[in-house]
Amino acid sequence: MVALAATAALALAACNQTDEVARKANKPLTPEMVSLIAKKDMSPASPMLVRIFKQEAELEVWKATSDGSYALLKTYPICRWSGELGPKVRMGDRQAPEGFYTITPGQMNPNSNYYLSFNLGFPNAFDRSYGRTGEFLMVHGDCSSAGCYAMTDEQISEIFSLARESFAGGQRAFQVQAYPFRMTPKNLARHRNNPNMAFWRNLKQGYDHFEVTKQEPKVNVCGRAYVFDAEAVPGRSFDANASCPPYQVPPQVASAVAEKQHSDEAQVAALTPSAPLAPVRTNADGGMHPVFLAKLKERESGQMSFAEAPGTLPEHVNPPKMTPEKVALDSEAAVAPVATASGAAAAPAAPTQTAAGAPVPPVRPATAPAAQPSGSAVPPRSDKSAAVGRKPATLASAAGMMPSGTLAGAASSLPTNSFSP
Repeated sequence: MVALAATAALALAACNQTDEVARKANKPLTPEMVSLIAKKDMSPASPMLVRIFKQEAELEVWKATSDGSYALLKTYPICRWSGELGPKVRMGDRQAPEGFYTITPGQMNPNSNYYLSFNLGFPNAFDRSYGRTGEFLMVHGDCSSAGCYAMTDEQISEIFSLARESFAGGQRAFQVQAYPFRMTPKNLARHRNNPNMAFWRNLKQGYDHFEVTKQEPKVNVCGRAYVFDAEAVPGRSFDANASCPPYQVPPQVASAVAEKQHSDEAQVAALTPSAPLAPVRTNADGGMHPVFLAKLKERESGQMSFAEAPGTLPEHVNPPKMTPEKVALDSEAAVAPVATASGAAAAPAAPTQTAAGAPVPPVRPATAPAAQPSGSAVPPRSDKSAAVGRKPATLASAAGMMPSGTLAGAASSLPTNSFSP
């Protein structure tokens, strides 16, 4: 009954779509993308996951393969993000969020002021535990950012279509992992003096869980820190503002993560004496992938180049400032220590885990799955500014939530919601 009601609601919303909005929201995947998906042993309907790396200005789309593990489908250069490396703290700080976010069909906005978009769901349970404020933080088109991750219209169109197909295949929500940079020993050594390092090391735990399992990590929050793939003892649950209950991570996962972390820490220690310190602040207001900077330079100089950008840049683009600190960050040159951003409170690291993955003596796994965090509440919809363990969570019955498509694996429509701006 629930699936039938959802399908009816989506069909009614589709009737209210304008032709242009419907065209954008329901654009089929290109034959090239369908071919790439098949080549990588995936299907258009298989679950997806997104990773974002600020410093590198890259967005990755991963999809589940036929054996249930995730593999990288495509990497998209990010056209624009704003702020500095570090979490979003307060409304108006221009920071793009960092952390783990859950995207449901209701957060997809086909009626966006920025071509197409999806809402990250900031603040999540972790963010709220620190009193962080902000809303309408998106991944969208139009290459313009005020706290968002902005792509070109062509890029967000393809990402939007990939999400639509995954929802149609039964995925109830997909995960976005937003990081300050790729969590490599080299980057950790360079940013070792950043006041956000404790928070970033907590994020790295989730990064490592995904890296060693190639499965979407189950995310909870307790003690104002993220915990991953954790199972609380029966009768206990995770609360972002309370101490962590006794919990256990599957031993196979905990062992693989611990081995990776030990190796990474050894490399960080070896690199630290010679690694140049990265600036804490660049005062550049974010970043833009080099491929787009090259196209802007080409436009300004009037000289043609062979650089190809994935999509069309709008007529007016506000690139980041090329401050000395920004140049040093991008070129990996040494800079003098810079004062931290005022008010950018760093989060503590996650509770120390034992080899079994628990912050207390090992306990037996709970018989029921641990509660998921409540950090994915959907704010009002608008735009302003070697595999181990589990299979990815999918619900075949949820396929009925989206109308079937005319193209193989394609959903025919997404609803258009009423967005205020």
